[in-house]
Amino acid sequence: MKRLFRFRYPKLTALVVFSVLSYFIFSNQFIQNWINSLNELSYLGFFVAGFLFSFGFSTPFSIGFFLTANPSNIFVASVIGGIGAVLSDILLFKIIRFSFMDEFLRLEKTKPMKEISQEFHKKSLVKFRVYFMYAFAGFIIASPLPDEIGVPMLAGLSKIKTLAFSMLSFILKVIAIFIILYLGIVV
Repeated sequence: MKRLFRFRYPKLTALVVFSVLSYFIFSNQFIQNWINSLNELSYLGFFVAGFLFSFGFSTPFSIGFFLTANPSNIFVASVIGGIGAVLSDILLFKIIRFSFMDEFLRLEKTKPMKEISQEFHKKSLVKFRVYFMYAFAGFIIASPLPDEIGVPMLAGLSKIKTLAFSMLSFILKVIAIFIILYLGIVV
């Protein structure tokens, strides 16, 4: 009985279950009509959906909301959703900076990380490393992938300031939400 409830990948399984569940929830005509009936309150919904857009397990529900909602102004809805998303990213950023820094420093002292660091610190690869890390982290933050992957890259492995991180996150999130809202209108 104990083995029945032990999954090898419980987090990935939960993510798939949440994605399927959100598809069925937001495919329901009653839910779609309810979201569209919110009118003025829908911008509050965009803020909340934006806030949830940054967390891995709630991202499918945010995307479902964005695809289902029909905002009167797609740009304003994107900006409001982006504000919610950047607030959750700042929260993640601060938590990681505060509580994970000791582990990042310990991780940097391990043999594999030292070897990787030495390879990237060769003169020809220093700039590549920095650009690659920012591009990869930016891609993760802008995409519907969990920000729990991209934010630690910037919070723990770079010297980026909170304001610069906030501006980068805001721009990327507004673009991502705008694309999702646009796809919801077009499709």
